[in-house]
Amino acid sequence: MAQTVDDLRNEIRQAVGRYERVESTAFTKEALAAICDAVGYDVDSNALPPKPQMRAGILWRIGELDDDDPSQAERPFRKAQLRAIADALERQG
Repeated sequence: MAQTVDDLRNEIRQAVGRYERVESTAFTKEALAAICDAVGYDVDSNALPPKPQMRAGILWRIGELDDDDPSQAERPFRKAQLRAIADALERQG
């Protein structure tokens, strides 16, 4: 059976040491910061940047974007992007 968006989010959360969530929710800033750390995108943990900046940084570090322009990541991750993030984290594993 194909993974749902929620399954992929939870797989990513677990890969970066965050807690699995029962309800369907997008990533919190803290979860995005943990993913940034896991893929090597530096963020200031004392003053987290906006979500679009962190999403763009994650996608840039895994090769899904050409740069970390937040205007290219204003919406939550799409399923294909989540799959790419999960795959990248698994390879780093």
